[in-house]
Amino acid sequence: MTHAPPVTRITVLHDPGCPLCRRLTAWLRDQAQLVPLDFVAVASAEARERYPDLDHDASLGEITVVADTGEVWRGPQAFVTCLWALAAHRPLALRLSTPAGLPLARAAAFAAGKYRAATGADRVAPGAEGASGATRTEDSAWASALPADEPPRCDDGACARSG
Repeated sequence: MTHAPPVTRITVLHDPGCPLCRRLTAWLRDQAQLVPLDFVAVASAEARERYPDLDHDASLGEITVVADTGEVWRGPQAFVTCLWALAAHRPLALRLSTPAGLPLARAAAFAAGKYRAATGADRVAPGAEGASGATRTEDSAWASALPADEPPRCDDGACARSG
């Protein structure tokens, strides 16, 4: 059995026009990181160039992260993956990745999405278009507990490889 390569870097696609996204990006940058986090503006030319197979329109609507291994997570899974990258929050990420914890992560992602919708930050920029691409969104496939040194994996084929 071959193992997927370890995740050594994560890119967070963020919306620099959203006050909540700017605040969370600043918070993530200030945290001690076990896995380095890069930040790229969602649906930007850089994001489209880096990830041509990613559905950039969908990324405008919810947090999306991409690992250097090509794995993609959206919504609650992306939120948990960001926490997993942080030294002080990895234990919380491991708890949130379980079937019992995932509803809390889902609630946090839902609340952020509602805030973005209420403030208009979730609106698609004129001319934004994205290539279609599959992402890992199936909670049941992802919700198993994470090993302490590994992020959510794609061994079941439920997430996209964009590289």
